[in-house]
This record gives sequence, structure tokens and C-alpha cells, in this order.
Amino acid sequence: MRGLWPLCVALGAVAAGAAAGGGGRLSPERSAVWGPGLRAEAALPARYFYVQAVDTNGQRFISSPGENAFQVKITAPDEQFTRVGVQVLDRKDGSFLVRYRMYASYKNLKIEVKAGDKHVAKSPYILKGPVYHENCDCPQEESSAWLEEMNCPQSIPQIQRDLANFPIVDPDKIAKEIPQRFGQRQSLCHYTIKDNKVYIKTYGEHVGFRIFMDAILLSLTRKVKMPDVEFFVNLGDWPLEKKKSLQNLHPIFSWCGSSESKDIVMPTYDLTDSVLETMGRVSLDMMSVQANTGPSWEEKNTTAFWRGRDSRKERLELVKLSRKYPEIIDAAFTNFFFFKHDESIYGPIVKHISFFDFFKYKYQINIDGTVAAYRLPYLLAGNSVVLKQDSIYYEHFYNELQPWKHYIPFKSDLSDLLEKLQWAKEHDEEAKNIAKSGQEFARNNLMGDHIFCYYFKLFQEYASLQASEPKIRDGMEKVQQPDDDLFPCTCHRGKAKDEL
Repeated sequence: MRGLWPLCVALGAVAAGAAAGGGGRLSPERSAVWGPGLRAEAALPARYFYVQAVDTNGQRFISSPGENAFQVKITAPDEQFTRVGVQVLDRKDGSFLVRYRMYASYKNLKIEVKAGDKHVAKSPYILKGPVYHENCDCPQEESSAWLEEMNCPQSIPQIQRDLANFPIVDPDKIAKEIPQRFGQRQSLCHYTIKDNKVYIKTYGEHVGFRIFMDAILLSLTRKVKMPDVEFFVNLGDWPLEKKKSLQNLHPIFSWCGSSESKDIVMPTYDLTDSVLETMGRVSLDMMSVQANTGPSWEEKNTTAFWRGRDSRKERLELVKLSRKYPEIIDAAFTNFFFFKHDESIYGPIVKHISFFDFFKYKYQINIDGTVAAYRLPYLLAGNSVVLKQDSIYYEHFYNELQPWKHYIPFKSDLSDLLEKLQWAKEHDEEAKNIAKSGQEFARNNLMGDHIFCYYFKLFQEYASLQASEPKIRDGMEKVQQPDDDLFPCTCHRGKAKDEL
């Protein structure tokens, strides 16, 4: 729950009642502005902060005061030009998410938040720099300082659970044994980070997905001095290290975990890429979704919704159920690949629709694909209620989710899905509250800073388990930092700040 507007203010505002729906006049002075994007040190691919509309009576708006209620201007006072892209995203609940991506680094930044011609809260906000942009290679030498600047948690339960299986890691041993065990059949990356430089050796034919791991490691090393660490990443869908393995357990990093395996789980490549490319080439990300959650709860279509490909048998059953009960479930395939397409049973292939259009529907069905369905973070961030299939697979955050609080569970074989949908329809207020809790969880745990904290804490704690020094092994190549930056920066760590 880090980075929230002060809880006492928020609770008081909610308790203020119906007038908080925006009945009062917007007060620029009483409105609130907060978030990591107001801190110079919190470098992210896309920085962000929040604005909460408050009326003249001190009551928080709980619906939009209008998408143009606030204007944000970001400038570098010491520069002729400021190369910063800015978006103000209306979350339709009285709050706004402001995101900005810097394309150059600056001595200082000035952030003005206005409502009409009046400054909001304590605007203008001056970020005393240097304020470094994403491609600036200027790592904070002190990891403890970086963790504090990023407001990272002291510990992350999932990391503790995963690493409990590996009290000691021997880099020399795993460097030999993991390739022998998995190198012929699987797609693996063997990484060493040494002196904050990244080195890699790949195994297997299909190693294209290394781009996501390369990118997050390079981004991290630009921001903070990483510990020397040596590890293996599984690029495939399925976790590799079986729980019942008779051999010595080997530490394998994977994007997905399961109750039948002991892989060390990282944020998925999809979520990782969306964080790195926010306001770049990726349209679906945790911020965009928050501004595209469809109509209000009461105006949403009351049919349950699903679209996807045929990557699991239960998905076939879902579409068959939809064809039997079309007034209850709207489920259809956008692609057939794994099974034979019988149109008489499964209906025609349908066109892809925008993910944002999913939220026209009140009930979202989340069902596994080859492993966990990686769309769950984005579904939670909407304001529809998620019905989630019971599953052996999980992403890095699933164990912190609570059934009936953040989502409605249904059995793996779908045998009670209709019953759970009926419950949701008969308990509309409870379903609405579950949707809201799921949305709050996504907002408070799955944003870009949370993902960076997770990766760093994971590597930091894993590195502390190493019994010997990581090595740059034979056959490893250096992963180069991108050199296509139009606006190179000068790093001033440890120097007087006025030199930028």
C-alpha cells in the first residue's frame, strides 16, 4: 500500500457522503498531488504521479470532474527546450494519473499542475536534479539509497518463499550442472552481472525472448549498482524445476511458477515489457488501462466476457458453455492453433477487439493459457470484477491476492462457473466491491516502480546466497547498453549537482 494519499484524508473524504460525487465545486487548493514522479531520484521509464480532485467543502470527488479539469506542464527552467512527453489520464473516480517520459536529462524540472488559472495543491513542484532520463547510464552506487529513493518494501513474501528452497547457491556448480540438465531441451539464458555489466550465454534454439530479460537488466544497471550475481533464466512457458525432482534442486528463474515446481518467479515478460515501453511502442500497460475502464459499473453489460486463443482444454469448454448460454457468457476464439477447429462446436473465429473494450462488460473471465494467463494484472486494473480459474500456475503477485476479496474464484474444470456468475448477479454490491479491491491491489502493487523493486530485491537476495564469486564464463558475451540515444547525458553521481 505504498505511495497512497494519506489514509486519514482518504477515509474522511469517503465518509463525507454523496456530495463527494462531484456535487461541490472543484477546489484547486484543497485537491491533492502525490506520487513517485515528484521525486527527482525515482527514475523510471515513464514517471508518474496522482492528482485527486477535492471540492470546496474538502470532500473528495468520486467521479470525474471532467477529463480536462487539470492541466499539467513540465519544463526544465535552465533549458531552451524540454523534451518530455506528458499525458493526463482520467481514472473516472475523481483521481487522475499523470505520466511523463523524459527524452533527455535535466538540471532541474518544474512541474505545474493547474485547474484553470490556479495552481493545484503545492504546485509548482521543483525537482532539484540532476533528473536523469531512462537511457541515462548513471547508477546509484549505494543500493540502500536507491531502495529508499524508490520506496521499495523491506521484504517481499514471494521472494522469501522462492529462495527458501536454496539456502546456498554455488555458481561454479550451477554453471556446469544446469546446462547439462536443461541446456539441450530447453531455451535458457545464463547471465552474469559483474561490476554492473551484463554478460550472457544462451542455450537452445528459441532464445528470442531474451530481449525482455536483457532490457530489464540493462535498465536496472543504468539506475543502480547491481550486486555481482550469476543465474539462469528459463525462456519457456513452463516452470522447469519439478518439486518431486530426485536430483539436486537447481535455481531457475522463470516468468511463471506452479505449485508443482520450485522455480524462482519473476514478473512476466509481458508486464516487464509494458513497464519498460510505457509511452513508447506498447499500448497496453498498467497506466493506460486505468484511463480506459469502460462505463460506470451500473452501465456495464452484464454478460461475462472472454476472448483468446485455444491454448488450453478448459478454454474449449468455456466457448462451448458460451454457445449454450449466450445470454450469460460471451466467449469466442480469436485464433486456433493447438486444437482442431470445428466451427459447428466452437463457432467462427472472431476478430480481435481492443483490450479496453473488455471493460464494457461487468464480469471478466480469467482462464489459463499454456500457463497462467498474463492478462490478469490488466484485468484487475479495470473496474470489472474478475472471475479467476483455480490453477496450479501463478505469477509473481498471485499469492498476495485473496479470493472473494480481489477476485471471484471458480473451479479449474469450470463446473461451478455458472453458479459463481449467478452469485455475482445476485450480490451486485459485493461484486462491485471485489472489483474495486482488485483494482486497488493492481494500482498499489503492479506499477512500474513496484516491478523494478521486485527485480532488484530478487537479485540482491539471491546474490547474498552465493557461496563463491560469480564469474564471466567461457562463451559469454557482453550485453551492450543501447547507443541510439539522441540526447546523451552526463552522469554526476558524487559530484556537485550544479555541474549538469
